[in-house]
Amino acid sequence: MPIQTKAIGYRDGDTELTGFLAWDDAGKHRRPGILVVHGGAGLDNHAKGRARRLADLGFVVFACDMYGNGVAGNRERVMARITELRSDPAKLCQRARAGIDVLAAQPGVDGRIAAVGYCFGGMTVLELARSSADLAGVISVHGSLDTSRPAQPGSVKAKILVCHGALDPHVPMKHVSAFVEEMNRAGADWQVIIYGGAMHGFTHEAGPYVPGVAYHAPSDVRSAALMQSFFLELFGPEDRKA
Repeated sequence: MPIQTKAIGYRDGDTELTGFLAWDDAGKHRRPGILVVHGGAGLDNHAKGRARRLADLGFVVFACDMYGNGVAGNRERVMARITELRSDPAKLCQRARAGIDVLAAQPGVDGRIAAVGYCFGGMTVLELARSSADLAGVISVHGSLDTSRPAQPGSVKAKILVCHGALDPHVPMKHVSAFVEEMNRAGADWQVIIYGGAMHGFTHEAGPYVPGVAYHAPSDVRSAALMQSFFLELFGPEDRKA
């Protein structure tokens, strides 16, 4: 059966949001949920496509909206919203948690939830982990690693996987080193995988076409395979035919 999708409207306080739910009706049993957090452009075809891929693996997937209705597609509004959320990690996490609430409320979700973020979304899921979010794991794919609110010892509950491009000029290696030190101090369960030849945004087949951002097919394929392995570690094998 093909992947089913639908738009879901929801709110974070006064902000109206519209997310994208994807699931496979082939199995009627409850299963883990995956939150997908989009990149800087907003909830676009890339984020929706990644949600469909994860749904095809047997998960219930919700690609959340971090910006609100009427923001994506307007560069001035997008930049203002990014600046607003980056400067306030608590607000950033609150916005993402609104998406987690929608996902957790889906009847097909068994209570186990992980989060995957790309670029801006990668930064978001790491901030969720730093905030002690009750998630099985988080995956940051070419996301920002620096923070104004470092994780405190014992605060990180989620297992962490970071997929990083070795040639990423927007997240230099000094940020990688600082992140490793931060996670060690916090006592987190973490992995950082660095892909040679990859720059920022290495999973974005269609751009954006800006300096330092480029699609890199080998790293896209390798990181996708690693994500599957990470989910297997978190959740065990899924019987999609049950």
